[in-house]
Amino acid sequence: MERKLFAFDIDGTLLNSQKQPLASTKRALQKLREKGHLVTIATGRNRQMSSQVLRELAFDNYVVCNGAAAFLDHKQIYSNGLAKPEVQRMVGEMQNREIDTVLIGVDEAVRCSSYDLEKMQAIVTSFKTDLPKYQKDYSTINDIYQGFAFYDQSLDQTVENLFPDFRFIRWHEEAVDVIPKKGSKAASLLFMAEQLGINQKDIIAFGDGENDIEMLTTAGIGVAMGNAEASVQKIADVVTATNDDDGIWKALQVLEAL
Repeated sequence: MERKLFAFDIDGTLLNSQKQPLASTKRALQKLREKGHLVTIATGRNRQMSSQVLRELAFDNYVVCNGAAAFLDHKQIYSNGLAKPEVQRMVGEMQNREIDTVLIGVDEAVRCSSYDLEKMQAIVTSFKTDLPKYQKDYSTINDIYQGFAFYDQSLDQTVENLFPDFRFIRWHEEAVDVIPKKGSKAASLLFMAEQLGINQKDIIAFGDGENDIEMLTTAGIGVAMGNAEASVQKIADVVTATNDDDGIWKALQVLEAL
């Protein structure tokens, strides 16, 4: 079998609804590595937010911040951050509208406001992390790979029209990711595969959310989890069982990858 690149989203994919990896998922990752395949995560989290998963599941390769940064053997090979002037303009505009924002580096996240701390805390708890600390003018001295903005769908079109250089990807009814216009998990995975001499057709990607759609459609085979949103299942090549029902293991068996 040709060497392949297997990419896995974290939340709703590698982790079950209790935010834990299934035993079958651990076995599947081990078997893929034993066969010589490249195994990576591809997540909207940054490296710090992913650290527990990286350690527990022994990942040396990872695409983080929705594709803004990629690492092979823990060494950064790809970077596509947000332009600082536009980040500063976005923060100012959000503050005018009393919309909370968080700015994200590879290993750090800081919040730029405190309008609704309770809502922000409830949302970031899904990552099993604490509310980011407040830091004024963080973007003036640090590289920004991604942002969070906390607003509902009623403002989607308004915000998108204000910042044509950014993409806003909804992952929560009250929150969106902010990434570069041409940034994505897909772009990072293609770059990673090219560095390794792996063909695009030999990329197999697993995901469940809207921020996984481009990755799944770009991969040679895109696998949607059974718990994935309907829009994600619709575009996938394969729909497997849920993240609570051995979905990764079952899909890899169907694909004869184990």
